[in-house]
Amino acid sequence: QVQLVESGGGLVQAGGSLRLSCAASGRTFSAYAMGWFRQAPGKERQFVARIHWSRWSGAKLYYADSVKGRFTISRDNAKNTVYLEMNSLQPEDTDVYYCAADLRYVGDQRNVNDYEYWGQGTQVTVSS
Repeated sequence: QVQLVESGGGLVQAGGSLRLSCAASGRTFSAYAMGWFRQAPGKERQFVARIHWSRWSGAKLYYADSVKGRFTISRDNAKNTVYLEMNSLQPEDTDVYYCAADLRYVGDQRNVNDYEYWGQGTQVTVSS
């Protein structure tokens, strides 16, 4: 079992920044990939970013086109935590953000079904 707890959401003005954190517990954190997704009411959950780390290749990062250049995903394996640094936020970034763990796959996995464990979500609201 893997438990995930997000934090760091809130209200920010357009152009501002937020950093989300996701603390993981339960299994060897460095062994699995982590992702961030977001979801608006009545809409499907959408991929935002993914990070996979190995001792041979280092960190592999993947981003949705809508956030590339503005958001940065990172992880601290010593703290069992993954981060999402969000800059130049826009009202369309308003969503509930979820972190997720993928214990099975490597590479570029963007489907919600590729992830086995999910956090409870944290609200991000960007005002215009």
